[in-house]
Amino acid sequence: MPRCAVLGSPIAHSLSPVMHRTAYEVLGLHDWSYEAFDVDEDGIGTFLAGLDEQWRGLSLTMPLKRAVLPYLDTVEASARGVGGVNTVIVDIEGRHGFNTDVPGGIAALRERGVEAVEDAVVIGAGATAEAMIASLRHLGLRRATLAVRDLDRGMELARRLEKGSEDAAPVAVEVTGIGPDLPRSTQVVVSTVPAAAIATYAPRLATRCDAVFDVIYDPWPTPLARAAQAEAVPVASGLDLLAHQAAAQVRLMTGREVSASLLRDAALGALAGH
Repeated sequence: MPRCAVLGSPIAHSLSPVMHRTAYEVLGLHDWSYEAFDVDEDGIGTFLAGLDEQWRGLSLTMPLKRAVLPYLDTVEASARGVGGVNTVIVDIEGRHGFNTDVPGGIAALRERGVEAVEDAVVIGAGATAEAMIASLRHLGLRRATLAVRDLDRGMELARRLEKGSEDAAPVAVEVTGIGPDLPRSTQVVVSTVPAAAIATYAPRLATRCDAVFDVIYDPWPTPLARAAQAEAVPVASGLDLLAHQAAAQVRLMTGREVSASLLRDAALGALAGH
């Protein structure tokens, strides 16, 4: 029986099992299994060492996206560029790291009509923010404002972005705190922080932009999403990202295609049942 799983800590909230199991059912992969395991940074090496020939792939959530890197045999270029892996493929040649958040972010934006981006405001400076900036770079990003709660962390990310990487050109970055100095105009606003952290500034952020991407999906809509909807600004959600990146994971793990909309519907059904 081919085995796959999602790892992280905490993991009970993960929607990955319902999405991947839905994919297996639709694809007729009735002998495939997908489980959830609570694994933290100290346990990831031991877990990987215990994998046998049944295993095909792993989805990784926090805090493992960077912690897993020393245990992998290969890491794809885009995952190296953002310094994080959310997918591990297991085969006879070893363990291989990928990041499907990056193509997932691109697909989620394109689904909302965003095909090109030169200027963006990105709120947050963690692994998710870096992956979303990588998505924007594939759409042409040249300038970004990082609005952060931790200025030191923001400056560290800005330095990496301004250097560029093997698969992305440098980006001109300005770092600011989350507050009244947030830019009044940009093409895309991306938020990777808890909804309450920017609730006060949501109307300002949504007033003069072409699209909003809020990676939160529960509860929904967030204050930022509501403000964007009030302005008739297209909104991509964390659930859109989750579904697109999961569809990419299914393709990597099984070699088969499944639609992101199908996985999104499965996740919505699970959320409604909570």
